[in-house]
Amino acid sequence: MQFVLIGPVHPYRGGIAHYTTMLYRALQEGGHEVLLISFKRQYPQWLFPGRSDKDPSREPLKAEGAQYWIDSLNPITWLVTFLRIRRYRPDAIILQWWTTFWVPAWFVLGVLNRLFLRRPLVYICHNVLPHEAKWQDPWLARLVLRWGTQFIVQSEEERARLISLVPSAQAAVVPHPVYDMFADGRIAKKEARERLGLPQNVPVLLFFGIVREYKGLRDLLKAMPEVRAQLGDVKLVIAGEFWENKESYLGLIEELGIRNSVVIEDRYIPNEEIALYFSAADVLVAPHRRMTGSGVVQMARGFGVPVIGLSSSYGEKQGPSNRAKILAEAVVRWFLEGQDGDLEGPVENAWDSMTWLEVVTTFERTLGPV
Repeated sequence: MQFVLIGPVHPYRGGIAHYTTMLYRALQEGGHEVLLISFKRQYPQWLFPGRSDKDPSREPLKAEGAQYWIDSLNPITWLVTFLRIRRYRPDAIILQWWTTFWVPAWFVLGVLNRLFLRRPLVYICHNVLPHEAKWQDPWLARLVLRWGTQFIVQSEEERARLISLVPSAQAAVVPHPVYDMFADGRIAKKEARERLGLPQNVPVLLFFGIVREYKGLRDLLKAMPEVRAQLGDVKLVIAGEFWENKESYLGLIEELGIRNSVVIEDRYIPNEEIALYFSAADVLVAPHRRMTGSGVVQMARGFGVPVIGLSSSYGEKQGPSNRAKILAEAVVRWFLEGQDGDLEGPVENAWDSMTWLEVVTTFERTLGPV
């Protein structure tokens, strides 16, 4: 089959850029032809909440052959891109969807496809709605998603959100694939802790990735006093850029009296350093209040690092004090009972895992003969 795949890739940073790149490679390995389209400009700097949307890695994950045609603020590039897609005559168009910022461009492509090309338009919904959704976001998302013919979502909860917006949507639930592309860089735990200045004989918890409210770092911090009371000396490493008021987190750390137990690395972690943090950790803690699919969780699985986190539905329903209590109990139980401890119920240490080629098979099965 011939696919057009549209989404961010290097030099842009982050999990969706990694996802697009790995899917591109997997489609090619599956014997498909792929026209990969990315961005001349992704976000204007004044709209991007982080320091930069560019990847600072010295060892970037590259997508050879990508065409950087779309400028988010230049509608002429959207029209030119569609003309090039039409000339390519794909069997299907695959669009990454994660934020309503892209509504204007994706709306234009969706309408033009419906009028002039009429090929299957597949949305990969990393988030059906933004994590911090505003009142207008459901309306904007519906405006664009209604042009889709098939949808890929990463959890049943996200499928339900999609159906609430587009009742006729044909959606396949495809869990986030394992991110094992950085696993070759893993080193011995002793060396990793030496390089990070961490003690050798204490439990090390890792919170990895961009700090945003829905990821539940506040709940984890509030769990730490009880974790320390039960386990003694513990280190929590927070490795990721703060997209929120960092001072409020520092104030909470002081209020809880856990400053000596928390190590903060407030920056985007480049590819060549990812293995260092996962190699040093005993366990990744992912206390998401809302889970739509997590590249960080699947990155941990790629490194063979266990995961503790609130299940997607349970995290949303519990209040802050309950979430902190449940997380503390889970962390303590894991270290006392070991990796085989019973973490069933609201706390889980395993998410469904797929390979990238299985994702490609899902596309083939979903689209059928074209």
